[in-house]
Amino acid sequence: MNFIHALYSIIIGIVQGVSEWLPISSKTQVLLVSQSLLHLNFEQAYTFGLFMEVGTILAAVIYFRRDIYSLIRVIALRGTTMEKRLFYYVLTATVMTGLIGTPLYLIADSITGISLGIPMIVIGLVLIGDAFFIWYSRKKRQHGHAANTRKFESMNFKDYIIIGLVQGIAALPGVSRSGVTTSVMFLMNIEPDEVFRLSFVIGIFASLGAFGLTFFASHTNVVAALSGIGYAGLGIAIVTATIISLLLIDFLIKVASKKKIIYLIGALGVIALASGILYIVYAHLGIAVVS
Repeated sequence: MNFIHALYSIIIGIVQGVSEWLPISSKTQVLLVSQSLLHLNFEQAYTFGLFMEVGTILAAVIYFRRDIYSLIRVIALRGTTMEKRLFYYVLTATVMTGLIGTPLYLIADSITGISLGIPMIVIGLVLIGDAFFIWYSRKKRQHGHAANTRKFESMNFKDYIIIGLVQGIAALPGVSRSGVTTSVMFLMNIEPDEVFRLSFVIGIFASLGAFGLTFFASHTNVVAALSGIGYAGLGIAIVTATIISLLLIDFLIKVASKKKIIYLIGALGVIALASGILYIVYAHLGIAVVS
């Protein structure tokens, strides 16, 4: 592998590491960048985007290793009450995601154009609305009114189901998993730092499921993609995506606990809104996008 190809792999890893945690479709960004830099065809670029999920999964497992350990403790019948609550949340959300996401994934090829853009525009508007709602709630609190934000322990089985169902929608091409899950949890008035943590934790298992489903459904493209990319390039891209993901997760979690969260949510809303508009523009230009 020469320097240029190594540089391209690093760039693709950065794109994956950033886009995975923002309300934009990471596979779409990786597909477009890898087609441009590595001259892969559509199927090879899609498979490359699939492998890039490995880096973000690793980052989430490393960052939320305590939560993962808590889930293991429950499986080993040693979990505390809160650990069991987390386990039931992850299990319920993951099952519901699979029930909704699997059939949507199988019919995703027929969903294009405006059908891609509208969901992201809605998500963007919801996030912007959430930012204004949080600002309004804090203004009320300053005037002596009690805050109504909810913590994880106040969530119930119905909440778990809704979050899982919404996450399943991310199987649609162009729809951001982090965008839909965070937006719905903000609508549930869950505390911002809890929102990102709960979204990213269930994202680990959703990404693993998507990885497995796509791998077995598209295994004929794997060899072709690796022949064009090389194991060294794949490794560099995955390591880069893992490092960038760790940095961005840490940034989002820390900002979520501060007053600046209003600006962050608003910015995420603008990003989602812009991506929805771009998908519609892509459709008119005949540019293909994927989930």
